[in-house]
Amino acid sequence: MAMSHRGRLAVVRNTVGRTATDIYAGFEDVDPRSTLGGGDVKYHLGATGFREFNGQRMRIHLVSNPSHLEAVDPVAMGRVRAKQTRRGAEGKRQTLPILMHGDAAFAGQGIWAETLNMSYLQAHDVGGTINIIVNNLLGFTTNPSEYASGRFASDLAKRLPIPIFHVNAEDPEAVVRIGRLALEYRYRFGSDVVVDLIGYRRHGHSEIDDPTITQPIVYAKIKVHPPLYEIYAKRLGIDVTAQVAESRQRYQQAKAEAKVMTQKPQLYNLPDYWDGFTGGRWSPERELDTGVAQEELTRLGRKLCEYPADFHIHPKVAALLQQRQEMALGKRRIDYGMAEALAFASLVTSGVPIRMSGQDTRRGTFNHRHSCLIDVEDESEYMPLQHLSPGQAFVEIHNSELSEAAVLGFEYGFSRDYPEALTLWEAQFGDFANAAQIVIDQFISAGEEKWGLLSGLVLLLPHGYEGQGPEHSSARMERYLQLCARHNMQVCQPSSAAQFFHLLRRQALRKWRKPLICFTPKSMLRHPDAASDLAAFSSPRFKAVVGDTQVDPAEVRHILLCSGKVGHDLQAERKRLNHTSTAILLLDQLYPFPEQDILEALAPYKNAQELVWVQEEPANMGAHSFVRPRLRRLAGQSLPVLSIKRQAAASPATGSSKAHQMEQRTLVSLAFTSS
Repeated sequence: MAMSHRGRLAVVRNTVGRTATDIYAGFEDVDPRSTLGGGDVKYHLGATGFREFNGQRMRIHLVSNPSHLEAVDPVAMGRVRAKQTRRGAEGKRQTLPILMHGDAAFAGQGIWAETLNMSYLQAHDVGGTINIIVNNLLGFTTNPSEYASGRFASDLAKRLPIPIFHVNAEDPEAVVRIGRLALEYRYRFGSDVVVDLIGYRRHGHSEIDDPTITQPIVYAKIKVHPPLYEIYAKRLGIDVTAQVAESRQRYQQAKAEAKVMTQKPQLYNLPDYWDGFTGGRWSPERELDTGVAQEELTRLGRKLCEYPADFHIHPKVAALLQQRQEMALGKRRIDYGMAEALAFASLVTSGVPIRMSGQDTRRGTFNHRHSCLIDVEDESEYMPLQHLSPGQAFVEIHNSELSEAAVLGFEYGFSRDYPEALTLWEAQFGDFANAAQIVIDQFISAGEEKWGLLSGLVLLLPHGYEGQGPEHSSARMERYLQLCARHNMQVCQPSSAAQFFHLLRRQALRKWRKPLICFTPKSMLRHPDAASDLAAFSSPRFKAVVGDTQVDPAEVRHILLCSGKVGHDLQAERKRLNHTSTAILLLDQLYPFPEQDILEALAPYKNAQELVWVQEEPANMGAHSFVRPRLRRLAGQSLPVLSIKRQAAASPATGSSKAHQMEQRTLVSLAFTSS
């Protein structure tokens, strides 16, 4: 179940079945030291419980949510999809999603429109969702005529062939009848259903609000209107005075018990598939080796290039697979696309499931993935990753709808209930993730701190300056680094194909579950300097800092530290200048900030006179404001820390290819002028 905050505590008590004492303890705010710097208001917290129905036990889970109302919808859907996947063929019958919406939110919030469009898409199908609009004909202080253009708040759902039922909330028998009908329809047709439950809010937005200021006429009527339990009791001809008194007594007793509690109760219990996974702060003991033997890589590489004999493959794809065959045999250096395929192949054959989605993800925005082959005569599909070995784990790679917020929310939800899988979402261009900022801010970066909930979701965000304009250059690295604290997530920018391979395997195999923000390249996908030898994939593990093996440490007077494509530009310029007194170090992990790795990388350069952070992003963007203060602290007084970057700008990059080339030449040249 998912819902916003109004009425949530009643659902936690009466539907999920948690005790009133536990809920009151949240209001008493016992044990405040347990949530210093974290936690959340009580009506955002998730809850789990069990209910008995006709002798059968049913688990109920109310999903944690932020104040961004409908943002929780795709998250709940993703969690349902993960649970259904676990249960196999009967999954859609055994796990049911119920989403409760406010009327103003249903009508007005775009993320819900994106989520509704998932109803019949293969990538996100959950066999139908029961949608209940708790329609109070009020959005905080906003009237229906101000928040919805249609007659009903539910009109958005008319875009799809799904039933919409309008029912009077003060007619309990009608509500039950429609609820049963909605459930039967969902199970019979695998369809979404919308129930528009039309009622009112007795206290306005909340118990401390005064709605008579903004809706004086309707609330004058509500004031003299008896509550539903009185109306229903009168209709049935029964006296409920004793029941009301007994109920009030029980809640008073629960409140008294909560006041003397010394420890805040937890309203949820995690499923056992989270056993063995941990969060908290990083430590070196969490690391593990990720290398794969060359013989196994060659075997997997060959399998990745196979397809049925009667499959009519596109000539360009056939040529690509021929190149990848040569990569697998060590005859050609391995590029990013093949490195990713080898990482996925090595994981699924060792039992690690993979799920990935995004816009044009199957082929890849930059024509680099081709995970799903298309027969040019009948458009049948073949995915080599699904045919590597008997008993391998499942692998799903889906093209998504043209949405960021809902799709990212869905994949975050999936990662929450399939922690042993590698779950990835890829942005078409890195900056497009801006449209999913609510999911990033409220769930991905803060979910552990607010709710104690872990996720290993991977965000692949293309990033790199190639003269293609603002949105096609920057993934807004600075925004993610600003969100980093208390080791809440990882931010990395691998400098080579092998580094990308090890990073993906580390994320899947390590039991430390944290979101990974990975800035992936565009031109570097096929850049010869970013490609790696087959042997590099058998090396032990991912390197947070990649050292420089091309210079004599004793001759080095200047150290350039950078991240991403600019590192390869600097290496090419140094080679052109035959510059032997400058070392170039690549910072492939930006957070958690690898202090010890940086110190070890700097140690050989005893004669260095300066450390320079070089980035291609403007001064007010990129990693500059995050990295430079930390470098100053590490370097101390003995080694000055300088920086080279584009001047501060309102836009991430120029839209002129020639202007970009001029800027990039100047940037790279300055790095060696200071040397």
